[in-house]
Amino acid sequence: MHTLKKSLGQHFLKDEKIVEKIIEALLQHPFKNLLEVGPGGGALTKHLIKIPNIHFKAVELDEEKVSYLQKQFPSLQNDLIHKSFLNMDRPFDEPFTVIGNFPYNISTQILFKILEWKEYVPEVIGMFQKEVAQRAAAKEGSKVYGVLSVLLQYYYHVEYLFSVGNECFTPQPKVQSGVIRLTARENYLPVKSERAFWVLVKTTFNQRRKTLRNGVKSLIPKELLDDEFFNRRAETLSVEEFAELTFKMI
Repeated sequence: MHTLKKSLGQHFLKDEKIVEKIIEALLQHPFKNLLEVGPGGGALTKHLIKIPNIHFKAVELDEEKVSYLQKQFPSLQNDLIHKSFLNMDRPFDEPFTVIGNFPYNISTQILFKILEWKEYVPEVIGMFQKEVAQRAAAKEGSKVYGVLSVLLQYYYHVEYLFSVGNECFTPQPKVQSGVIRLTARENYLPVKSERAFWVLVKTTFNQRRKTLRNGVKSLIPKELLDDEFFNRRAETLSVEEFAELTFKMI
């Protein structure tokens, strides 16, 4: 069963104490619907299927793992989706929580997919490559603060929960891991438009070595660019400042 498929970024969690910590974090907030992404060998699944009074589904791309999971957990027969998470349709019509030991090779894409469903996903508990987890939770001024940090934190409160050593997996990945929690914000910051916000954030970080004055000159009226504010660089702006800046966009 534990056949490694490098193309799918597979590493199987074997440390039961880490599994228990993830489950404990999940159970801190109530939910009715739960989607597990990439159950693999079922380290989390064997606990998740026992949670009472919820509707549980799992999505797994690897056909070998799908066959194994169906044999191991017969109750999953109609709730195991054999697809890529990135290409699947929304699994529930109602709000649902997402959990997973996410494939590291598509970590960032997974988070952007969750943003597509943000109105339906109030919470995410996920294990990612540590670098991605830190980037998601980073605050302004950090070297790893960037597009992912700002866009995620506009829609979610992001908490870095704990780190996980590579010895907790079979086979051991070459990187460390981190578990984060996303909790949907009740209210979003005012912006000119969400599209303007995304364009501004992506444009400034695409030229992060430049001052804002040079980075956003195509987006902000020329007469405003003399302000000292535009001497700053993208990584120094808070999510709130990015939101405020959208109102000065052309």
